[in-house]
Amino acid sequence: MSEHLPIPESWRWSTMSIGCEKIQDGTHFSPHQSKQLESGPYPYVTAKNVRPSGLDLANITFLAEEDHRQIYERCDPRTGDVLLVKDGVNAGDAAINTFDGEISLLSSVSMLRPRPELLTSGFLRYYLLSPQGYRSLTGQLSGTAIKRIILQKIREMPVPVAPIQEQGRIVTKLDELLSDLDAGVAALERAKANLKRYRAAVLKAAVEGKLTETWRAEHPSTEPASTLLERILAERRQKWEADQLTKYTAAEKEPPKNWKDKYTEPSPPDTTGLPELPRGWCWVSVEQLTVRSEYGTSVKCDYDSSGPPVLRIPNIAAGEIDLADMKFSTQPLDFAADDSLRLGDMLMCRTNGSISLIGKAALVRSDLPQPHSFASYLLRFRFGLTAILPQWVHAFVSSIPGRRFIEANAASSAGQHNISLSLIHRMPIPLAPLSEQGQALSEVEERLSLTTSAEKQLDADLLRAARLRQSVLTQAFDGKLVPQDPTDEPASVLMERLRAKQDVHEGNGKPATSAHPRGRRSTTKQKPGRADT
Repeated sequence: MSEHLPIPESWRWSTMSIGCEKIQDGTHFSPHQSKQLESGPYPYVTAKNVRPSGLDLANITFLAEEDHRQIYERCDPRTGDVLLVKDGVNAGDAAINTFDGEISLLSSVSMLRPRPELLTSGFLRYYLLSPQGYRSLTGQLSGTAIKRIILQKIREMPVPVAPIQEQGRIVTKLDELLSDLDAGVAALERAKANLKRYRAAVLKAAVEGKLTETWRAEHPSTEPASTLLERILAERRQKWEADQLTKYTAAEKEPPKNWKDKYTEPSPPDTTGLPELPRGWCWVSVEQLTVRSEYGTSVKCDYDSSGPPVLRIPNIAAGEIDLADMKFSTQPLDFAADDSLRLGDMLMCRTNGSISLIGKAALVRSDLPQPHSFASYLLRFRFGLTAILPQWVHAFVSSIPGRRFIEANAASSAGQHNISLSLIHRMPIPLAPLSEQGQALSEVEERLSLTTSAEKQLDADLLRAARLRQSVLTQAFDGKLVPQDPTDEPASVLMERLRAKQDVHEGNGKPATSAHPRGRRSTTKQKPGRADT
């Protein structure tokens, strides 16, 4: 197979259909969620349970005997089979089935049962996780997001066959090296989680008034938040009236009698069950604080268009706007200067498959180089009166109490989570006096500045670890991780022996595939591969 990458002389290229006794995906008719149980003898394994680190059964559902049997009759994973994710965001992840019992698979996961005379489970799994295996399976560079790998592609995938003894040495060495690396990565991940918890605790303390308890005691004469709210509401109405007058002027019309009566006062929050606030604070709704809020544009965008730049979810990063990955409108956008994003605007993600990303928000913290719009799956909020207010609202929606409100009230349908403008308008916000907001935000910045630097260093370390993993796996399947032993039986002999065995079986009218467990033959119509490549 000269079109493939070079391998050691004692190795041979084959295909998955030859190297495996059986390749099959799970059920395409998933039992209804009501039939998925919290406990039971038969785990229902989906893509989220198959990780490069191994089979993860921590958060899993179970099936009753009847539902399990219908799935298992067609796809019967055994202990030691390799499980490969073929659909979803982690397509390409592979793990060995270590469960001592029967499991059911969803179609997003396929099982590969290596022929023991050609491939060991560990060798096959590591190859699937290697850069060479990933590229061969997906046709893409390692790390590139993919959505689906078809079963036929898996069966046709080239796979290197090393001498069985060498496969064992390779797996042993990889286990040794990668277990140490995995331990280091786990420590880094724990450190990141601790920083995340610390960040959440600081924001929670700020918006609950605990960060400024001492400051508040030293400043008893601070203007209360209720007075600040009155000024905000007055400015909100003044802006509405100014906007209406601008419209009448543009239309060359005189304002009608009592036109100011058409103004709708924003609704206050429902304070039922809300905790008592510190002295001088008051509960307000997001709607009361905004002078403008809206959904984004639904215009199509791509990287090469010449229209205005349009911010999307990837541009919402760590509370700030990230302009590194920009798309542009495919057509001109007719919007006034006031319509484009400006300093102090807050963007919020309104729809996503992950509940943790719903409500994720970022502030425009500096002037943008040119007019920018934003996509329809984002919400924009513009606040009045002061530059401090947007930062305060952003701190709350990013805090534990803010996240709790968003996640508890988000709508869910067909795997997507959504929030609406009207929902966020109703969100109750604890409003501190203006000077106390500034003090609290300063203390937040002081405490979190060090965590930001630490998080960047941890991300850099994790990236280096990922690169080291890929380098080690690459060496393994280039034949450079362990020395070749000339006394090992070469792969050509292994494949010739398998070919002879298949010839004997076919001559006796017997199938080349192995028997189904418990004496039942598999009903799968997979055509067995022959070791003749």
